[in-house]
Amino acid sequence: MKVLYFAWVRERIGKAEETIEPPAAVRTVGELIAWLASRGEEYARAFERPQVIRAAIDQTHVRADTAIAGAREIALFPPMTGG
Repeated sequence: MKVLYFAWVRERIGKAEETIEPPAAVRTVGELIAWLASRGEEYARAFERPQVIRAAIDQTHVRADTAIAGAREIALFPPMTGG
Protein backbone atom coordinates (compact mmCIF):
# COMPACT_ATOMS: atom_id res chain seq x y z
CA MET A 1 0.00 0.00 0.00
CA LYS A 2 1.05 3.58 -0.54
CA VAL A 3 1.47 5.79 2.52
CA LEU A 4 1.44 9.56 2.11
CA TYR A 5 2.89 11.91 4.72
CA PHE A 6 1.90 15.57 5.06
CA ALA A 7 3.11 18.72 6.85
CA TRP A 8 5.46 18.12 9.80
CA VAL A 9 4.97 14.34 9.58
CA ARG A 10 6.56 14.51 6.10
CA GLU A 11 9.29 16.87 7.31
CA ARG A 12 10.27 14.63 10.23
CA ILE A 13 10.30 11.43 8.17
CA GLY A 14 12.06 13.09 5.26
CA LYS A 15 9.80 11.81 2.48
CA ALA A 16 6.37 12.57 1.10
CA GLU A 17 5.33 9.00 0.36
CA GLU A 18 6.44 5.40 0.23
CA THR A 19 5.08 2.00 -0.66
CA ILE A 20 5.07 -0.40 2.28
CA GLU A 21 3.96 -3.89 3.17
CA PRO A 22 3.21 -3.95 6.91
CA PRO A 23 3.23 -7.25 8.80
CA ALA A 24 -0.03 -9.22 8.86
CA ALA A 25 -0.45 -8.40 12.56
CA VAL A 26 -0.87 -4.70 11.67
CA ARG A 27 -4.61 -4.45 11.11
CA THR A 28 -5.70 -0.90 12.03
CA VAL A 29 -4.55 2.64 11.41
CA GLY A 30 -3.36 2.88 15.02
CA GLU A 31 -1.35 -0.32 14.69
CA LEU A 32 0.11 0.97 11.43
CA ILE A 33 1.25 4.17 13.13
CA ALA A 34 2.82 2.17 15.97
CA TRP A 35 4.59 -0.09 13.48
CA LEU A 36 5.85 2.88 11.48
CA ALA A 37 7.14 4.49 14.69
CA SER A 38 9.30 1.40 15.25
CA ARG A 39 11.02 1.73 11.85
CA GLY A 40 13.66 4.25 12.90
CA GLU A 41 14.44 7.47 14.67
CA GLU A 42 12.81 9.74 12.08
CA TYR A 43 9.56 7.71 12.22
CA ALA A 44 9.64 7.60 16.02
CA ARG A 45 9.93 11.39 16.08
CA ALA A 46 7.11 11.86 13.55
CA PHE A 47 4.77 9.59 15.50
CA GLU A 48 5.86 10.38 19.07
CA ARG A 49 2.30 11.58 19.81
CA PRO A 50 0.16 9.14 17.83
CA GLN A 51 -3.08 10.46 19.34
CA VAL A 52 -2.73 13.70 17.35
CA ILE A 53 -2.11 12.05 13.98
CA ARG A 54 -5.05 12.09 11.58
CA ALA A 55 -5.54 9.54 8.82
CA ALA A 56 -7.42 9.02 5.59
CA ILE A 57 -7.85 5.74 3.75
CA ASP A 58 -8.38 6.14 0.02
CA GLN A 59 -9.18 9.83 0.62
CA THR A 60 -11.78 9.25 3.36
CA HIS A 61 -11.01 10.43 6.89
CA VAL A 62 -10.92 7.54 9.38
CA ARG A 63 -10.30 6.85 13.06
CA ALA A 64 -7.32 5.02 14.53
CA ASP A 65 -9.37 1.85 15.06
CA THR A 66 -10.28 1.58 11.35
CA ALA A 67 -9.09 -1.56 9.56
CA ILE A 68 -6.50 -1.05 6.84
CA ALA A 69 -7.24 -4.28 4.93
CA GLY A 70 -7.76 -3.53 1.25
CA ALA A 71 -6.49 0.05 1.49
CA ARG A 72 -4.69 1.29 -1.59
CA GLU A 73 -3.57 4.57 -0.03
CA ILE A 74 -3.26 5.80 3.55
CA ALA A 75 -2.52 9.45 4.27
CA LEU A 76 -1.11 10.49 7.65
CA PHE A 77 -1.09 14.10 8.75
CA PRO A 78 -1.18 16.36 11.81
CA PRO A 79 -4.36 18.16 12.88
CA MET A 80 -5.38 20.91 10.50
CA THR A 81 -6.73 24.34 11.19
CA GLY A 82 -9.05 26.28 8.98
CA GLY A 83 -9.08 29.88 8.14
